[in-house]
Amino acid sequence: MFFNDTATTEIYTLSLHDALPISLSQLDAVGDVLIHDDKIIALGRVEEVPPETTTIDCDGYIISPGLIDIHVHFREPSSGKHEETIATGAAAAAAGGFTTVCTMPNTTPATDTPRSIASAIETAKRVGKCRVLPTGCATVGRQGKQLAPIAEMARAGAIAFTDDGHVVEDNAMMSEVLRASQAVDRCFMQHCQSPKMTIGGVMHAGPIQEELGYEPWPRIAEESIIERDLQLNSDIGCAWHAQHLSSGGSVAIIEAAQQSGQRVTGEASPHHLLLTDESCKTLGTMAKMNPPLRTQEDIDLIKDGIKRGVITILATDHAPHPQSTKDTPFPEASFGIVGVECALALYSKALIEDGTLEWQQMLMMMTSNPAALIGRTDLGCLKVGSKADITVIDPNLEWTIYASQFLSPARNCPFDGWKVKGKAVATILGGRISHSCLKKQPSVDFA
Repeated sequence: MFFNDTATTEIYTLSLHDALPISLSQLDAVGDVLIHDDKIIALGRVEEVPPETTTIDCDGYIISPGLIDIHVHFREPSSGKHEETIATGAAAAAAGGFTTVCTMPNTTPATDTPRSIASAIETAKRVGKCRVLPTGCATVGRQGKQLAPIAEMARAGAIAFTDDGHVVEDNAMMSEVLRASQAVDRCFMQHCQSPKMTIGGVMHAGPIQEELGYEPWPRIAEESIIERDLQLNSDIGCAWHAQHLSSGGSVAIIEAAQQSGQRVTGEASPHHLLLTDESCKTLGTMAKMNPPLRTQEDIDLIKDGIKRGVITILATDHAPHPQSTKDTPFPEASFGIVGVECALALYSKALIEDGTLEWQQMLMMMTSNPAALIGRTDLGCLKVGSKADITVIDPNLEWTIYASQFLSPARNCPFDGWKVKGKAVATILGGRISHSCLKKQPSVDFA
C-alpha cells in the first residue's frame, strides 16, 4: 500500500498477492491496487506510482473487498443495560476486518422512525471506523401490531427491515410488511422463531435439554416461520432473508423456495457451525444462543447447504451483553455472544479446514453476496471505480482468541482461548486504514 503523506489528496496503493476472484472484477492474480482518495483507480500490475508514496508489502496475503456483516447488534441507543455502542462496535468490527456492518433495530428505543435511522448513520460517520448501515423495524416498537413508516425510513437510509428478536405473528400484518418492503425495494430479514412454540425455551429440544432439565426450543419453531413467510410471500415477491439458521431442516425449505423462483436467502453464524447443544453442559450460559445450538446433524446439513450454494451469506449475529447477565442461572441468562473480532478465523476453522469451501468461496459469502442482498453493489467488490473498502488477510496466521483483548467491552465469547488460523491484518475504509496489526513495516520504495 502506498500513500502520499504530504499532499491534501492521499493516494494509496496495495501490493496484492494471491488476490481472489471474489468480486465482480473476477481478479485472480498477484498484483497491485492503486487507490486515489476513496476509490480504486487501478488493478493489476502498477508500474508507476506518484512520488513520496508509502508501500505496504502484502506478499503472502489475501486482498479481499472489505468484509460485510449484515447482522450485528450495537445496542445504541440503549437503556444503559448494555455495554456496546456504535463507537465500540465499529472499532471491534474494523479489528475483525469488517468495513461494513448492518445494525439491528432492537435498540432502546427501537429504531422505528426516520429520525432514529438518520441518527445512527450520523453517529457512525463521526466514529469513522466502519461503514454502519442501519436496518429499520418492520412494525412500530417491534410489537407486530402497526406497520412502521417503512417508506420514510428507506428514504432516510434504512438498508433493510426486520423485527429482529421478534416475529410478526399476525399473517395479515406480515403480508403488509412484505408488501411495504417490496415497494421500496428493500429486503426483509426474518428472525425465524415461533413465539408460541418457544415459550420459556432456552435450548435445543433433545436428550441434553432433558438431562439438564431446561425448557425446550424445538427445530420446528424455526422451520414453521420460514414455511409461513414463504407461503405469504409467494405472490408478493419481496426479497426475503432468513437470519442465523440453526436447523438442518430449514435448508431444505429454503432450497425448495429458491427452486420455485422465490428471492430467498439465508445466513449461517460461526457458533451454529462449530458448537452443538453439548456445549451447554461444558460452557454453561456462554453457550446460550438464540436460536439455540443444535446437533452435529444440523451442522452437517447447514454445511451441505453452504457447499451447494443454498445458504449464501455468513454473518455473526454479534450480540454483546454485560457479564452480569451471563453470570446467572441458565434459564435467566441473556441469549447471544460477541463475534465480529474473531468471525473470520472461526469461519476458516468451520468451513476451510474441513474442505467445505475454499477461501474464494467463503469470502464471497462475506463480501459480494451480502452487498447484493442489501442493494449496495458499490461495496463488496474489487474493481476500478468501486469504493476502496479493502481487507488484507493473512490466511496462515495462527493466533489465540482472548476475549479480554477485544475492543468490544463485552466478553461473552464461548471461543475464548481457542487456537485459530487466519486473521485480518489491515482494514481499509474508503482508502484509509481503520485498523492494522501488520508486522511488515511500510517503506517509501515501490516494490
